[in-house]
Amino acid sequence: MDTLSLPDTPLRLFADYMSVTGVPHLKAEPRGDPALVGKRLGLLNGSSWITLWCNYFGKLYLPGVQLVNAGSDAVQLSFMEAHSRAEPCPPPINIQVFVRMARDLVELADVNAILITCSTMNRSYAAVTDAVDVPVVQIDMPLMEAAINHGGKILVVATHGPTVKSTQALLLETAGRMGVDVAYTGTTVEAAWHRLAEGDVQGHNALLAEALRAAQAREALSCALLAQLSMSVFALSYPDTKGEFGIPVFTSAQTGFQRVRELLA
Repeated sequence: MDTLSLPDTPLRLFADYMSVTGVPHLKAEPRGDPALVGKRLGLLNGSSWITLWCNYFGKLYLPGVQLVNAGSDAVQLSFMEAHSRAEPCPPPINIQVFVRMARDLVELADVNAILITCSTMNRSYAAVTDAVDVPVVQIDMPLMEAAINHGGKILVVATHGPTVKSTQALLLETAGRMGVDVAYTGTTVEAAWHRLAEGDVQGHNALLAEALRAAQAREALSCALLAQLSMSVFALSYPDTKGEFGIPVFTSAQTGFQRVRELLA
């Protein structure tokens, strides 16, 4: 068997993975914020691999909440295919799948709220909200609000092509709902996506930093937002973005999970 792409320390890999992910259980979490212990959050994901991000950042910002993930790589493959054929993205069938999975989270796991974690699938928000009787948060909405409230010209950074139009649409919709005009520019760093897919998280973050600095060299920017949950690992390399780049760089992990915390607490 070709093991060249496998980790050199599989025991550590599995141990670290399980320490973050754990296994389903019926009892409340043994520790955490007393206002959150006993609550369950349904995570509606556009792929299976992003569950590590959901579990890591979910436990970081929501200590005590039990996290219940739903999602399939088939959803991501479907919207990638649609994007490659220049068809509507996400395709309607993806939204139908998200509605079904949201109902499963409520009916099978009795979650207190649902968080849609996929930026490309933010178009499913209305349908999911109508389908269930628990609060639904789209992870990018608080992200857009934070950037808009900061003011000035916003840099919208993405790494995955299918995400771009959904993110820009949500930004304009959010500005309209808030009753303000928004100025923004965008950049897509596909090379960072490929670095992440290869496990090169530091390389992914370095390319994003390079793109930020290049955009700042072209024009004056007030802040930046990273359009996908996967990009939130950027904060692990650059925890003080204002000190590093002179502007805040907002991530959906921080703003999205904090919004859920306000809701559940």
